[in-house]
Amino acid sequence: MTAPTQPPAATPGQPPATPGQPPATPDLLYTQDEEDLRSAVRALLADRADAPTVIAATESDTPYDPRLWEALATGIGAAGLLVPEKLGGQGASHREAAVVLEELGRSVAPAPYLTSSVVATETLLALAQDDGPAAALLAELASGARTAVLAVPFATPPSGARAALTSLDGTVRGVADAAVADVLLVPTAEGLYAVGAAAPGVVVEPLVPLDLTRPLAALTLSGTTGTLLADADASTTAVRRGLLAGAGLLASEQLGIAEWCLTETVRYTRERHQFNRPVGSFQSLKHRMAQLWLEVVSARAAARNAADALATGSPDAPLAVAVAQAYCSGVAVHAAEECVQLHGGIGMTWEHPAHLYLKRAKADSIAYGSAGSHREAVAELAELPAP
Repeated sequence: MTAPTQPPAATPGQPPATPGQPPATPDLLYTQDEEDLRSAVRALLADRADAPTVIAATESDTPYDPRLWEALATGIGAAGLLVPEKLGGQGASHREAAVVLEELGRSVAPAPYLTSSVVATETLLALAQDDGPAAALLAELASGARTAVLAVPFATPPSGARAALTSLDGTVRGVADAAVADVLLVPTAEGLYAVGAAAPGVVVEPLVPLDLTRPLAALTLSGTTGTLLADADASTTAVRRGLLAGAGLLASEQLGIAEWCLTETVRYTRERHQFNRPVGSFQSLKHRMAQLWLEVVSARAAARNAADALATGSPDAPLAVAVAQAYCSGVAVHAAEECVQLHGGIGMTWEHPAHLYLKRAKADSIAYGSAGSHREAVAELAELPAP
């Protein structure tokens, strides 16, 4: 697969629309290549990031397993899915990256995929440089040799793409995965800089996050120097594109969270007996799980539509992303809450992974903008009156 300079006008597997005719309905079904990628990622995560391993990682000083990241980024090639082949990547699309994030959400595996291989990568791709420092950094990110993060608060929505600092001097709080990144992409009033995480004048202070599988940190820059990648105008455009891709593909991670919670809850309520019958046979619980299934199915459609819109460069991509985030974040939280409650006493224990999914879902619900901010974006983009 070779990614063109401009995104294709049609969904993968469909012919382009005839001039003067409405575009073809997107094909949101998974292709065989996507299912094969899913199988490879799921097998890797089952082997390297099962529940006991993830829980143990949250209790250690090294939340990321470098061997897991190497296998995911290099062995499977997931780190370079969005990067064109001419820059050392796989030349795939956001649809394939969304599949990876579904599986990472399903296992809540600690890996800097969303922040480095999606947001930082997409920000660099927006600069459209075939050579120079941005292209060289993209090649390193695609190979998995280095990771990068965009130095903005994790809660920043796409509409909030603006310089966090006036210059390379100041503090940015709540930056996801900054504690394990090799490169910081710092948007300033002067432009976008690439700064080495170990450069003089850079202090990374880990914070205590709700979601222990995705560390947060405060970045303090003082007298720091970096490589200028783009001027102020190009920087704002690139950061907005990176945050838009992050918000859109975060919906796929939230879908994976919800799917695991539903599947695990159904399995448990079939096995758990009370009054000599499975608790899942009680009508009240059937209704709750049926409602959750409907929500998960709708979330899958919204998340897939957002990924497809990003992959095809659709002009409706901002609307598709806003719709996906406005809906999927609530579904993930609801599914995780039901998982904890319907597991009864064991759902409240540290040893059971249900709390990991609840914390990830809660943290994701405000990442790259809250559901409320995305609902406002839907109203604005669809030219509807705000609720």
